Amino acid sequence: MSEALTIQGEPQLARRLREAAGRDALGHALIFSGRGDLAGAARFAAAAMECQGGDRPCGQCPPCRKVLRGIHPDVTAVEDPHHKSISVEVLRGVVADAWVLPNEGRRKIYLFPDCGLLEPRAQNVLLKVLEDGPPHAAFLLCAANSAALLPTIRSRAEEWRLSPTQETDGADPRARQLCELLCRRQPADVAAFCARLEGGKLGREELRALLSDARDLTAAGLAAACGAGGDELSCRLAAALGGPGLSAAAEIFDTYIRMCAYNIGVGHVTGALAAALTGVSEQPPGRRR
Repeated sequence: MSEALTIQGEPQLARRLREAAGRDALGHALIFSGRGDLAGAARFAAAAMECQGGDRPCGQCPPCRKVLRGIHPDVTAVEDPHHKSISVEVLRGVVADAWVLPNEGRRKIYLFPDCGLLEPRAQNVLLKVLEDGPPHAAFLLCAANSAALLPTIRSRAEEWRLSPTQETDGADPRARQLCELLCRRQPADVAAFCARLEGGKLGREELRALLSDARDLTAAGLAAACGAGGDELSCRLAAALGGPGLSAAAEIFDTYIRMCAYNIGVGHVTGALAAALTGVSEQPPGRRR
């Protein structure tokens, strides 16, 4: 049964990936970041891309089984056991191979289990195929912190972040403050907070990091809403917004995190963010716009 195939500790991420695969909306470059089984999440996505079943990934068709066993001829884990970092020569080989048509699958997929091993020079080699590569090629990039990747790489990829652990004390205090305001369900306070962010002259990377922490906090709240427990803030978020509201908030943060990768003014991002978040805080718990 396809329901048995998931990502360890990440049922919500598995559901979102499966929904995207069903719409043929998994792009040519995906970043898996955060804590947890990043490589497992990437392999789940690779199986979804190659799956021939009706609920992708079904986990039962031959392509799915091959991907999950690591023997699919069109899914390659990019590693370099002979060097501390993945060499430029290995990346050039990937770029050349990407133009070769798949042997038997829907796509040619390159899985990078640890992007911390990609030095900037090597990433620039990869950038060329991300910018203008063949439509059948896909690149799945695992990075605990997506900041390990060049902004030019991140701007051409879609980030899928694994949920944080339930310990959230290390989050940016401003991210915690924003989530506290969401708990109070006062839209005007949320809008005022976003206006203060704009006035604080944040750079796009600082705003991106703040929003990433806020997204992690809402993900922890969502886990608490699903019965996984959590710290005080996670439980209050769960009680105030409910699962649907927290899912909506997490998706909003994801959207504006991606916007920060582009050359868009911080004021534009915070203004649009305020409008989106006030919409969430206005909804009764358990309802979603």
